[in-house]
Amino acid sequence: MVPSRAFSSLLALPALAFLSLSASALPHLRTASSTAALKLAVRINSYGIKNIAAADRARIQALQAGGSSSIDATNAVAMYTADIGVGSPATYYTLVLDTGSSFTWIGANKTYQPTTTSHDTGNQFSVIYGGGIYASGEEYTDTVTLNSDLVISDQSIGVASNHPYLDGTDGVLGLGPVDLTVGIVNNENEVATVMDNLYAQKSISSEVLGVFFAPASSDDSSGELTFGGYDASKITGNISYVPITLIYPASMYWGIDQSISYGPTSILAETAGVVDTGTTFILIASDAFDKYQSATGATLDESTGFLKISSDQYSQLSSLYFTTGGVTYELTPNGQIWPRSLNTAIGGTTDSIYLVISSTDTPSGSGLDFANGYCFLERFYSVYDTTNSRVGFATTEYTYAMTN
Repeated sequence: MVPSRAFSSLLALPALAFLSLSASALPHLRTASSTAALKLAVRINSYGIKNIAAADRARIQALQAGGSSSIDATNAVAMYTADIGVGSPATYYTLVLDTGSSFTWIGANKTYQPTTTSHDTGNQFSVIYGGGIYASGEEYTDTVTLNSDLVISDQSIGVASNHPYLDGTDGVLGLGPVDLTVGIVNNENEVATVMDNLYAQKSISSEVLGVFFAPASSDDSSGELTFGGYDASKITGNISYVPITLIYPASMYWGIDQSISYGPTSILAETAGVVDTGTTFILIASDAFDKYQSATGATLDESTGFLKISSDQYSQLSSLYFTTGGVTYELTPNGQIWPRSLNTAIGGTTDSIYLVISSTDTPSGSGLDFANGYCFLERFYSVYDTTNSRVGFATTEYTYAMTN
């Protein structure tokens, strides 16, 4: 029975129905740097979701609340997944990747198959998503297989007996900081994450995660996680790092300090925000968003919740510049527009041009004034370094691509 105490996680799950694309956990031999890779697959919602902007704002407002609020478990269009083995012999589950949460759970579609390595701790977990939607059930420890090089013993996982309906996915792989597990499991304070245990069990030499996303509109709409470091073949140039921000509540997550300019014009002075695979758009504080909308001439499209521009306005669009840790990253005009091949997936029209910059609906100064979401991360490689409390970025072959 689920305990009456309600525990909240800061996670926005993907939409409840996806195109079926396979994911695979392919074995890779570790290099001398003790890294190992896990291939990802992207799942695209094909049912005309119209409230992605609202869902993103709800997620960020929950993060701004520092854990006191929950958010809707709906409305993502593109989400990366991986097949993760649990037990010995392993049963594989398709899990959504999320750097904004840290607890891993299964059971949304495929039933948990206990083996000789499974241990029911007797504890309960509960993750609240908002609108009465939650996942809850028993905490187990079990063997977790990421690939043939990365096998974790005695990993804490949730086995959900109550959960939201997730067509095609079985749960969540939490990749955020361990502090986000506080209160998720009764009778426990923090719960060691997958990354924590990989490092503690010496499967990786540093607690570092590299994340590569290819744009969903590209010919190679896939991705890759690299555990223990990053994949140099995926980047152009070097990784540049910035320390985790000291400003609360962004400091609870993969938070950084950053400023943003549209062309030569500053729209957001240096402030704290988050890097988040669970956010679809690039969200910025409402005052910065107003400046961006005015500069681009965009209008708000009521049917999608996206900003919309004409072909002429697109031809005049300037780059956005994100400056963090003394390094500036250019998001080109093409990187600022939603993939036109996916317009119908958001309830839009095929010939329209929609922008991927949205508002947090709160003014700057909240302590969490932006989110570099999926639309940013598909243009830049990202590194999440627990060992040194920092986040890194690098350009990739897709940074200046014209895929949208």
